[in-house]
Amino acid sequence: MLLFETIPWFSALMWICVCLCLMIISEITRANKWLSLIVYLVVPIVLTIFVWPHTAVKGSSVGTWFHWVKVYSALAGCLGFMALRFLPGFAKNKYLLLFPPLILALNILEAVVRDFQIDRVNGIVDGMLIIGGPWNIMNGIAGILNILTISGWMGIFIGKDKKRDMLWPDQLWFWIIAYDLWNFAYVYNCVPDHSFYAGAALLASCTILAFVVKKGTWLEHRAQTLAIWMMFVMCYPLFVDSSVFAVKSSHNEVALWLVSGLSLASNIGVFVYHFYRIRKYKLNPFQEEVYKDLAAYQAVVKNRA
Repeated sequence: MLLFETIPWFSALMWICVCLCLMIISEITRANKWLSLIVYLVVPIVLTIFVWPHTAVKGSSVGTWFHWVKVYSALAGCLGFMALRFLPGFAKNKYLLLFPPLILALNILEAVVRDFQIDRVNGIVDGMLIIGGPWNIMNGIAGILNILTISGWMGIFIGKDKKRDMLWPDQLWFWIIAYDLWNFAYVYNCVPDHSFYAGAALLASCTILAFVVKKGTWLEHRAQTLAIWMMFVMCYPLFVDSSVFAVKSSHNEVALWLVSGLSLASNIGVFVYHFYRIRKYKLNPFQEEVYKDLAAYQAVVKNRA
């Protein structure tokens, strides 16, 4: 296969199971703030003290600085979004509304740094074959463009139903797809043998929830599914490294060019469209939503009740 080595039926079935488990846990925790605090605060504290120092160690595939930073930044996102959702007055504070775009940009920037860091690496890194090249630079640029097109955070609002979702109407489907293509390319470039699950299944879980279950909740689900996955894989790295369900990258340079090319092309497209609208409508993207007139934006606003 182009992207991966042979995918046996039981690995394909496990991919579906991983995706469904991430979706179910994210949905359950979204519905209950106390369960969210247990999953995204209490459990990580226990794992930090008793588990990860023994499993996510130097030399393992999850023992790098990136994995440790990623799990805590994802958890910080989960807890920060909960504060906006449930603490009175937080969502009305324009300065606190900077938190979602900042934590999102930080997560993207972490991966951009990693892509640039390994563009000349060729060999075994933390037990995994890495093939660095121009595709890393291409995808790093795509990630920067993705950051530059984050907009409309001043329009974030909290739903009025019991779940009190954090809804971001300016974060629309085309930006999300460009993000997904960029993030998959990052995982495929930098953690290639994890990309079948950590790339494809993880991204599918939050995107399906945001597109099908409730529009406008993508960032909420992205933080939660990422945190859940990172906690799991840092406990059981062998699942993606050497279990019967593991699926290895093909390490094919054509595939590396392809995924990073799609990532860069999609993010250039969103970047051009984004700044075309800013110029055409004379918008200030730091104070105004860019896509307020689009039907997709209005569909999110309808979720307020």
